[in-house]
Amino acid sequence: MLKRKTILLTLFFVALCYAANACHVLPKQKAQTNIMTDKPYPITLVIHGGAGTILKQNMTDSLEQQYRQALEQALLAGYAVLQNGGTSLNAVQAAIVFMEDSPLFNAGKGAVLTNEGTVELDAAVMDGKTGSAGAVAGIKTVKNPILAARKVMENSPHVMMTGTGADAFAKEQGLEIVDPAYFITDYRLRALQKILEQEKTDTTGYRIELSESGKEKYGTVGAIALDQYGNLAAGTSTGGMTNKRYGRIGDSPIIGAGTFARNSTCAVSATGHGEFFIRNVVAYDVSALMEYLHLPVQEAAKRVIFDKLLPQGGFGGLIALDQQGNFTMPFNSEGMYRGYMNAKTAKPQVFIFKDE
Repeated sequence: MLKRKTILLTLFFVALCYAANACHVLPKQKAQTNIMTDKPYPITLVIHGGAGTILKQNMTDSLEQQYRQALEQALLAGYAVLQNGGTSLNAVQAAIVFMEDSPLFNAGKGAVLTNEGTVELDAAVMDGKTGSAGAVAGIKTVKNPILAARKVMENSPHVMMTGTGADAFAKEQGLEIVDPAYFITDYRLRALQKILEQEKTDTTGYRIELSESGKEKYGTVGAIALDQYGNLAAGTSTGGMTNKRYGRIGDSPIIGAGTFARNSTCAVSATGHGEFFIRNVVAYDVSALMEYLHLPVQEAAKRVIFDKLLPQGGFGGLIALDQQGNFTMPFNSEGMYRGYMNAKTAKPQVFIFKDE
């Protein structure tokens, strides 16, 4: 009889333990406090949609409104992730996916065309907490290249994959694959045809993307974010240059050139004439100036864009953000699609022209 009571009591306590474990819910990760300020990290999202000869007189009111609305929606998509306790990586991804799906920007759906009338898409993402990074270049079938870049970072031992191999990897990872015709828009077709016509009388070399005013234009999208845990992230996505040839790859997917993130310094996404950004390792250079000269993020970015690039003829801009929520959006061209949201703003703040 005593043995039976012992067994029953044992079973009873086992049942109690099981019930307690079944009902137990792990607590959500808590927001961190900045050890430098003893305050919560100010969640922040900054985006860009390309730089170049973007002038108000060359843009209709309707098109300007479309760009402003698209920038606002991209900010809302990414910032919602941060507000709900999500990571900076997820916020960057959400903002860029929205812009890749919009035909207004030179990334994903609205990508420019190569000399052969095809698309070759590049993207990169970097985690400021771990230093991990992933990139793809020259892909042709992945609906959202930024997702492919993240898969490379998280599910492979590599940093960059290119061409058909990158497309195959993305497909194996379960990403959405589309017919290359999905990316082609009438606007990009007309732009390519215009440049090809101009090439017939121009023997100085093949032309690159032009704005409506006939001057150079650099289309890329990017996002940088700071989450409540104090982690930075950066991402960039692009279709490159109209009429590009020979498998040309720009700065966007090159870690340190067009994309970089490090918690101790900053997150950076760049847009401009990629060859200059590659040669000057622009994104890393901003971080290096902060690390070695202890410059604030605004001053570091300004030096790179105006003191280094501009004298060389390197046009474009960047967005940069540090762990205290300080950010900057410098550019040396006529305009840059750009915007931000943080704890101080009640709604997205977007800008296009130089005088805004």
